[in-house]
Amino acid sequence: MVVMDLDEEATREGENIEEVVNAEESIDDEAVDIHEEEVGDVKDDLVGEILTTIEFLDQISDYRRTQQKECFNLVRRLKILIPFMDEIRGFEFPSPENCMHFLNRLRKVILTARKLLETCNNGSKIFLALDSELIMTRFHSIYEKLNRVLVKTPFDELGISDEVKDEVGSLCKQLKKARRRTDTQDIELAVDMMVMFSKTDPRNADSAIIERLAKKLELQTMEDLKTETIAIKTLVQEKGGLSIETKQHIIELLNKFKKLQGVEATDVLYEPVINKSTSLVLPHEFLCPITLEIMQDPVIIATGQTYEKEGIQKWFDAGHKTCPKTGQTLDHLSLAPNYALKNIILQWCEKNNFKIPEKETSLHSENDSEEQKDEVSLLVEALSSSQLEEQRASVKQMRLLAKENPENRVLIANAGAIPLLVQLLSYPDSGIQENAVTTLLNLSIDETNKKLISDEGAIPDIIEILQNGNREARENSAAALFSLSMLDENKVTIGLSNGIPPLVELLQHGTSRGKKDALTALFNLSLNSANKGRAIDAGIVQPLLQLLKDRNLGMIDEALSILLLLVSHPEGRQAIGQLSFIETLVDFIRQGTPKNKECAASVLLELGSNNSSFILAALQFGVYEYLVDITSSGTNRAQRKANALIQLISKSEQI
Repeated sequence: MVVMDLDEEATREGENIEEVVNAEESIDDEAVDIHEEEVGDVKDDLVGEILTTIEFLDQISDYRRTQQKECFNLVRRLKILIPFMDEIRGFEFPSPENCMHFLNRLRKVILTARKLLETCNNGSKIFLALDSELIMTRFHSIYEKLNRVLVKTPFDELGISDEVKDEVGSLCKQLKKARRRTDTQDIELAVDMMVMFSKTDPRNADSAIIERLAKKLELQTMEDLKTETIAIKTLVQEKGGLSIETKQHIIELLNKFKKLQGVEATDVLYEPVINKSTSLVLPHEFLCPITLEIMQDPVIIATGQTYEKEGIQKWFDAGHKTCPKTGQTLDHLSLAPNYALKNIILQWCEKNNFKIPEKETSLHSENDSEEQKDEVSLLVEALSSSQLEEQRASVKQMRLLAKENPENRVLIANAGAIPLLVQLLSYPDSGIQENAVTTLLNLSIDETNKKLISDEGAIPDIIEILQNGNREARENSAAALFSLSMLDENKVTIGLSNGIPPLVELLQHGTSRGKKDALTALFNLSLNSANKGRAIDAGIVQPLLQLLKDRNLGMIDEALSILLLLVSHPEGRQAIGQLSFIETLVDFIRQGTPKNKECAASVLLELGSNNSSFILAALQFGVYEYLVDITSSGTNRAQRKANALIQLISKSEQI
């Protein structure tokens, strides 16, 4: 399970649905008849709306690749309700209040599902990939709410047949299973996204990675990029939708894709904005890069960039010490009023008879924020309770809050939860351990929290859970080590703390998800030179070779990617360079997927560049012919590697 920096606030649907008002007992029979007829009309309307919505969703065939599987699964489950709704529509129930309450609740969940599915159908592809963990949380939330509604179905009052009742019962079982499942996302996609957004990783400008991302996200043509630009514009202009960091990440990656197509990089945040009420084109320099609104109190920060004072102050208050637009680390956090720009804005507004909108102060929003702070404060207090059940409930709820959105992660950290959560890692209760390590995993999505967690000495305790915890705790510990290892100093700490052997153990004997979590963490840790030797000493090569043989696991490219890192190490080449492995590489070069061929050719090139005997062995298995094919039909990177191998073969033959 790889977690990313995800920023759209998860949908919060209240569970209290307005109930149909009870008919007064004193009204006469004629009024009752009228009332029942009206209720029947409303019932038919509700059932009709639910059925129409499900049928509409069934017609959608094109979902974003990153959520495609889950979208089709959700629609398939909703379609199970069609016979159920048909039976309700044909039944005159005598107890309208209870049944209408049920239908209203069901309608609300169906509409929430529609909103999510439409987002996955036409939303920004980059955002949905970046936000994949949170989007999955929203799917799980729908499963939970739908199950909660269906288990309270008044079957007897609705006169539902046993056959349909069994179908609904089966659906409830599916929903329970689905909301407990945590799928591991595409590891390579997750790693590539993290590399792209890293300020320190030298591979963040690697054209091969950018090409790979463009292909995976299906953003390889000008038409694709135009559609994506429109989707991003819609996204960033939604109030309260995204954090500044996420906006910058999305636009940064979009521009890298544009450069692949030879298009000049632009910034959708700074393109002219048309004011809807006046049709005036607002000069982009008048807009705050954070709020996307015309600035009323512009201030200059250390990099010389200008922002709305309130917006940049919130950025600093969240713990950031960088410029949102440039990403530069700031020498200081002082703010200087930009009087010149303020005067220009005022003059322009006067000339164009444009009235600056008054700042919206949402009492509801402020109350929600205060309530959230109070809730977090109470949960943090409960973490140190002497009552075991109170601790259990608190850390479980905090786990959910930390997964929900970035604001919660900042709130929880600022409330002092991280030291208490680290203490709970060594608590002699498997449930508390599992929830504590998973909460820290979710909190570590925030870059600042990564350092806070490691500074509290969490890494040795996480490794201990990785060795001895329950299955889910071990898997989430591996994911937590991956997330923390995005900081270079943590790669070193994890290696020195003997964290690599238990990851190798999980890679060899874990579940499919456990193997993927371990594989991801080991890939990131192996970017550190010293950790390559540690991984080899821990026996990583054998389980990697096993992953190459078991194609059903779908981890071939990931395994080859780690092997590519290891073959740069002398001991790695010695451990890897078996004749059977060379034959396997050639087999992937011959008939693997385009990505398989690219990775296998890269590994063989690294091996052959250090020892010509590997090239000679590959020639015995007919590699030359397959390399020639790749030079004309492979990916750009595969073609480069194949050409380099052919040149290497020519040199070997001359010798």
